[in-house]
Amino acid sequence: MTHSIPAFWAVIPAAGVGARMAADRPKQYLKLGGLTILEHSLLCFLDHPGLKGLVISLAVDDPYWPTLPCALDSRIQRVDGGKERADSVLNALLHLHANGADDNDWVLVHDAARPNLARSDLDHLLGELAHDPVGGLLAVPAKDTLKRADGNGRVSETVDRSLIWQAYTPQMFRLGALHRALADSLVSNVSVTDEASAIEWSGQAPRLIEGRADNIKVTRPEDLEWLRQRRGEFNR
Repeated sequence: MTHSIPAFWAVIPAAGVGARMAADRPKQYLKLGGLTILEHSLLCFLDHPGLKGLVISLAVDDPYWPTLPCALDSRIQRVDGGKERADSVLNALLHLHANGADDNDWVLVHDAARPNLARSDLDHLLGELAHDPVGGLLAVPAKDTLKRADGNGRVSETVDRSLIWQAYTPQMFRLGALHRALADSLVSNVSVTDEASAIEWSGQAPRLIEGRADNIKVTRPEDLEWLRQRRGEFNR
């Protein structure tokens, strides 16, 4: 079955510092194949004909973004990031609203440090969710045996992995619905770690769209090394 590919806005929350990388700069500005991780994360969207525009949320005092060539791209708008991811995404959505975006427009939120998104996955997500009443996210079914730990670091039970998926990005929702869900969760002091969890808290059920397992988020040094090895950058 052939699905239409809808137009969309992209939002990239990139105000974090990535402390677990123990690097001299935020992880999104580390190099991968001659470009920064952030540039790789943006490219899949900037190369897509359905992109209506992109909003990136950055730390107010970010000194690295202005040095990148893509900072001059007229399709990219910069806004201030917030203390948490939800704050940064909400600031970007407010910017879209202020600049004429419609509540029914699709918005794709993608991690700044997830540089290996395949165009085929992006198109698959867009096509599968084009007419979905809620939206959804790229995800990967759990393949390893999963254990639940007790308070002492011992196994309390084995979890049925057939019901567990690992949430990836992009996550795709209507602008108005995501805006309301994030704003309401923040006002209610509910901790949401991604956009799907905000939508879930609002009472809706996002759809899981299976994507590639190599669409990894760079969190630790070994993640970046794995990506470098896949690209043949053994000596960098």
